[in-house]
Amino acid sequence: MTDAGFKDEILQGLNPQQREAACHGEGPLLIVAGAGTGKTATLVHRVAYLIAGGIDPRRILLLTFTRRAAAEMLRRVEGLLLQLEGTAQSKSGGNRVWGGTFHAISTRLLRQYGKSIGLPPEFTIHDRTDSEDLLNVVRTELGLAKTDKRFPRKGTCMSIYSRCVNARQRLAPVLKQFFPWCQEWEDELKRLFDAYVDRKEAGAVLDYDDLLLYWDALLRDEEAGPRVRQRFDCVLVDEYQDTNSLQASILTNLSPGGKGVTVVGDDAQSIYGFRAATVRNIFDFPKQFPNATIIRLEQNYRSTQPILAATNAVIGLAKERYEKDLWSDRDQGEKPSLVTCESEEDQTEYVIRTILEHREAGIDLRRQAVLFRASHHSIMLEAELARRNIPFHKYGGLKFVETAHVKDLMAFLRLAENPRDIVSGSRLLVLLPGVGPSRARELMEMLLGSGGSLRPWREWKAPGAAAGYWPKLLELLDRLRSSDLDLPAQVNLVRRFYAPILLEKYDNPVPRNRDLEQIEQIASRYRDRQTMLAELTLDPPSSTQDLAGPPLLDDDYLVLSTIHSAKGLEWEAVYVIHAADGNIPSDMATGTPEEIEEERRLLYVALTRAKNWLYVTCPLRYYYSPGRTSDAYGFAQVTRFLPQAVRCHFRETVSSPSGEDELLSDQVETNLSSESIRRRTKDLWS
Repeated sequence: MTDAGFKDEILQGLNPQQREAACHGEGPLLIVAGAGTGKTATLVHRVAYLIAGGIDPRRILLLTFTRRAAAEMLRRVEGLLLQLEGTAQSKSGGNRVWGGTFHAISTRLLRQYGKSIGLPPEFTIHDRTDSEDLLNVVRTELGLAKTDKRFPRKGTCMSIYSRCVNARQRLAPVLKQFFPWCQEWEDELKRLFDAYVDRKEAGAVLDYDDLLLYWDALLRDEEAGPRVRQRFDCVLVDEYQDTNSLQASILTNLSPGGKGVTVVGDDAQSIYGFRAATVRNIFDFPKQFPNATIIRLEQNYRSTQPILAATNAVIGLAKERYEKDLWSDRDQGEKPSLVTCESEEDQTEYVIRTILEHREAGIDLRRQAVLFRASHHSIMLEAELARRNIPFHKYGGLKFVETAHVKDLMAFLRLAENPRDIVSGSRLLVLLPGVGPSRARELMEMLLGSGGSLRPWREWKAPGAAAGYWPKLLELLDRLRSSDLDLPAQVNLVRRFYAPILLEKYDNPVPRNRDLEQIEQIASRYRDRQTMLAELTLDPPSSTQDLAGPPLLDDDYLVLSTIHSAKGLEWEAVYVIHAADGNIPSDMATGTPEEIEEERRLLYVALTRAKNWLYVTCPLRYYYSPGRTSDAYGFAQVTRFLPQAVRCHFRETVSSPSGEDELLSDQVETNLSSESIRRRTKDLWS
């Protein structure tokens, strides 16, 4: 097969717009991909087309927002190339492409080139909670925890710092716009952030924000920058609408003229402003690269045309957007329903009744999803589902590596990897009986002062309660820092030392210990300790599978999810609840026109998850206390994002309160009359 024939084979199955995007030349390209329009397939075929055209896979960089997304795309690229037999190109595929998240690729490059900007290659990476803990250490050392007024807590301080770095904004405007209640602490926050940056430098640790910051600095360096840039001929970025200002700067510095740059995204699905993502990146791409080509993907492969008509109308009222009109060959189907409910109880009854009706019609529970703006919006629904024994899974919550027992185990490994890591060292030390936070900091200062040598710790006399653990801890750290143990053996040593501590400190020790056993089992997949620590931090699993137990006979379950967590997913039937002003848009996100526009896009994302059935519900009465501890309530109105001009695309109905019809028809004969009741009332004062 000729090269031209091979390329043509790669493009099979694409529609004209996808085909145009996949075989675009080397100029900068923006693919505006509407919801459900096959953006992943387009990106996969573009990577395969580049490889088929002679580009070395090792010189292609694919940036995504999850490691799984990158792995899935590269697997599909490899499969696409290998199925075309008899060609030389099919032997070199996606398994050699540089693919991963921004943070993972940054880590990989900084390990190689970090020395040129003064970064030690053995640096460790702090996740969000570790970063907050270190910031809190500095906060306490500066005396900011003992002010006579309310100083921001560590989580708030971290959020302020992170927004400054990622949005590349100065502290004063960030405080004014996003944290106005903290403006009085501007000078103290400056001191705190300065000390925090210095402490990270002294400890050879980077947080999530640093990974991007240092990558950007690396590209700006006169010596290192050209060496990094020349590694890549093509740079492709998925979900570009979710990037922040710092990530846009990295892209510009990777290819200043835009040669080989492809970005894929949808301005209508930019919903992560709270993480400093900005929709301006995708809007300003043509300004950043004036010679850019824009290709719109509008053929939707997910939803029916009636659903698309409604979603097009919702996003059509956006103040600024790329014009696109999604359409589908599936022109049959019902209009989406806009259901007005009297109360939240009425909404719950309606949603469950409709879910069960679909289930009886053959739509499994797991092919249906209830979406909401905030996690607490589903409290009443969850209680009623549990009462009726309807299984459900709710998405969100604590990440696996953020659980206390897993963080404890990781602290041992991190301290062995980097003895200057004060957060990991302090966490490890306070596990020992008789060692509190103050003594732990003293011990870490001793370790830092010795350049990481354990000699001062050997000379320290442990208090009575810790005396039995101390020599064993020193022996453990010596073993971990030696090079004669493979990674599973290292984890096993830590588990054996930690086992009595786990039993003493935490409830449910059996399932917690199984989590640690799981880490020991997966440790063999990593080539070294540094790699495992970095990957588990940058791409943390949500949970592990427990050891085999009694089988779950009913494996069907309803999906409950926040709208943010539902992005990128799809279901046969979708129920968007609490579509009332104050909830959608959230009353916490209406301070600026930009925030309101993001809330509009959030509703659009929720609506576009539906394939065949879409229900939007709005309870008119809502209680201020979702826990039913108060009878205080207010009246709501349907979200402002569904004005009359949009509602014509919905089938509007009113859900009657449960049992009301039955009560109205239950008439009985009595001797009472309205006149007699009025007469008795007047007798009270006549």
